[in-house]
Amino acid sequence: MKLIELFTADVVNLNLTSETKDETVKQLVSLLNLDEKAKGILYKTLKRRENLGSTGIGRGIAIPHCRSLVVNRLQLAYGRKPGGIEFKAIDDEPVFHFFLIVAPPLEVSNQYLPVLGKIAQFAKEDDVPDLLAGLEEPEEFLTLLEERAT
Repeated sequence: MKLIELFTADVVNLNLTSETKDETVKQLVSLLNLDEKAKGILYKTLKRRENLGSTGIGRGIAIPHCRSLVVNRLQLAYGRKPGGIEFKAIDDEPVFHFFLIVAPPLEVSNQYLPVLGKIAQFAKEDDVPDLLAGLEEPEEFLTLLEERAT
């Protein structure tokens, strides 16, 4: 499975308006097509995950992720915060790019960890942060994934 198969333009926000880590997580959750109760549960689950250790992997990228009963299939979203925010990343630098991954606890396709690995691998490519920063439309994000992510 390629990453491009898991994203659509409607789960991509290139202009997050959040000013804090919590607001950012809420905005990412809002990209998923969930009802208000499910969004609240998912936000709390992601917040608990972040309290265990930041998902900021460095180089301006974070991959907030969790398993939750509020989804019945693997779901992903991407958000970009121009200017970045403090996210307690491993390198203590601001985070600009957020890849959200949510999967049900018992996922038949068992793609949660492989997808997490694929995003981390994609994010580690030298020019990816600059390429993500230069995107102007959600469709350009999808094109980048198609061209560069496995």
